[in-house]
Amino acid sequence: MKNKDEKEFISFIQESGLVWGPSPEIYGGLAGFYTYGPLGKLLKNKVENSVRKIFNSNGFREIECPTVLPDSVWKASGHLETFKDRIIACSKCKAVFRADKIIEEKYDVPADSFSNEKILAFIKEKGLVCPSCKGLFENSIDTQSLMMKTVVAGQEASLRPETATGTYLPYVRFYNYFRKKLPLGVFQIGKAYRNEISPRQHVLRGREFTQAEGQMFIDPETKNKWEMYNEIKEVELPFWSSAEQEAESPVKMVKIKDALEKGLIKSQAYGWCILLAYNQFIGFGLPADKIRLRQHHPDEKAFYADDAWDIEVKLNNYGWTEMCGVHDRTDYDLTQHAKFSGAKLEAVREGGEKFVPHILEIAFGTDRSAYALMDLFYDKKEEGEGKTMFKVPYNMAPIDVSVFPLVKNKSELLDLAKKIKKDLERDFVVDYDVAGTVGKRYLRSAVAGIPYAVTVDFDSLDKKIVTIRDRDSEKQIRVKVDELRNIIRDLINGDVDFLKAGELVK
Repeated sequence: MKNKDEKEFISFIQESGLVWGPSPEIYGGLAGFYTYGPLGKLLKNKVENSVRKIFNSNGFREIECPTVLPDSVWKASGHLETFKDRIIACSKCKAVFRADKIIEEKYDVPADSFSNEKILAFIKEKGLVCPSCKGLFENSIDTQSLMMKTVVAGQEASLRPETATGTYLPYVRFYNYFRKKLPLGVFQIGKAYRNEISPRQHVLRGREFTQAEGQMFIDPETKNKWEMYNEIKEVELPFWSSAEQEAESPVKMVKIKDALEKGLIKSQAYGWCILLAYNQFIGFGLPADKIRLRQHHPDEKAFYADDAWDIEVKLNNYGWTEMCGVHDRTDYDLTQHAKFSGAKLEAVREGGEKFVPHILEIAFGTDRSAYALMDLFYDKKEEGEGKTMFKVPYNMAPIDVSVFPLVKNKSELLDLAKKIKKDLERDFVVDYDVAGTVGKRYLRSAVAGIPYAVTVDFDSLDKKIVTIRDRDSEKQIRVKVDELRNIIRDLINGDVDFLKAGELVK
């Protein structure tokens, strides 16, 4: 059962055109499938383009692979045999739930690392009951495969449960593309599918979702001879080790070099990857005190992973939630696919020695990142305090700027406003609004999270100046029309102070 605040939040994001569902709503909805509305899709685009930017700026290149692959691939990767979740059933209504999530939804503990016996004991100790009917859980745990199956031309196949595996299969192609030099990085942004058990956390646990996964292929001999390490070793990050989790110790800021020396992380290259991922969430504008790096417990870590940490964000509705995983996958994936396919998936050192590259993975969930922005920057106003707003960071706002002609019955104003809109659209997503008073338009713009509203008035015709209104401060400045696009860009990027950007409106 959703609490009152969460219900109000869901109502806001539906009415604002952020996210609708479960979809299809007119047929009653299928859990785990959602529709992004016009504002939500623009927000998700901002998230994905931000991820693209950070990957591209660090030498990764984007590829796109099929979303359906034959089961021979999934047998090689281990998904057919091991990609399962533990389930527990209600003894009263027989509803089925993911066993570890029943615990994690209420307690900040890594239940995924618990044994079946520990899960059952924890549920009994805490008196956890079925979310649907409040009945008691059965005293047994089963498993369910997360693979979504299909058949292609008579051949057994599956929808991909993550984008990573498809990225490894054309290794020979991009090894040649990168002139047979390591390290090399590629990434994908695309849909993945999992037969999630009783998904209840909105788009955080969808059955269809979008991943943005980067894969860095490296020579294992260079892991601790990483070229960029000296530039980042003094940076402090909020590492929360598995030992500190067990002791319920608080998160501490630790320099990357100290994390390496203490054995929290195992290589310089991995430290560089985890910083790259962390910087992405800082770049989204998420508060640093709501971000932590959580180490996987030994019982939780995938068998092929040498290092495994998650980036978690503390949400208003669901508490600490995984947003990104950073893994050292060693040579497991290329070795497995070479074994099952018969292809040679190798690299060659300068001396002619052949070896199988190791893979460092950064796996973002872009639905989760978009949800975090909605959750943390939903600015709920109490009754009588004004309108609830979406105070998303300016650089992540779905729509960048609004353009308002002061009145709609003056053709010269409309013509100039449309000309300004067209010029701004070279760089920005622009909303053009002529309905109602300017005050009501300002309010609609702010509710949608739009950072700046540009009003075209009679001075715009005579003096070639317009008024810019700031969303959060509600202050206004006047700027020249021919400088407007550059000023908006500088304001969104945080390169200039708002009041210094133009003349303060009296």
